[in-house]
Amino acid sequence: MNRTTEGIRGRIEESLNSIRPYLHADGGDVKILSISEDRILKLEFLGNCSSCPMSTMTFKAGVEEAIKRSVPEIELIEVVNLVAH
Repeated sequence: MNRTTEGIRGRIEESLNSIRPYLHADGGDVKILSISEDRILKLEFLGNCSSCPMSTMTFKAGVEEAIKRSVPEIELIEVVNLVAH
């Protein structure tokens, strides 16, 4: 991981920390899996978030919005275990 990626990872963690209390309140969390050279971020929902039928809304309205606001250079965000309902 290069210095730029480390800086981006830190900013992503900060943005995730801003919404984690809401995820934790419902028994869930989110984890960074990887950030590619072409700035594609892969996340994994943990706990209740991994099986919640509202996870798509949580991703779009919460996680994705927080990251895009704080780290606009991220090109794409994927959640490997997003529940589609």
